[in-house]
Amino acid sequence: MAGVEEMRSWVAVATEKARSGIAAIAQASLELDEARGALATAGSGREPAELARSQSLLAEAGRSLAEARDSLYASIAAAESYLGGR
Repeated sequence: MAGVEEMRSWVAVATEKARSGIAAIAQASLELDEARGALATAGSGREPAELARSQSLLAEAGRSLAEARDSLYASIAAAESYLGGR
């Protein structure tokens, strides 16, 4: 079984990677927002069904990213809580 310091080290690596994932999700969310804006401009006043569907799918992707971000935050909190008990 790993020693306490080794476990702390691995948890630190995991939380660092999770935080990097959160940053990547934030960037991806910005890109999705820009894509939705571009589609809105493309539709300019009239929104063909295909563009509306595309915007809807981008919004769904944004919600999925938000859920993933929230899961990463919860994972970090759980890992840090585990360390607090050690």
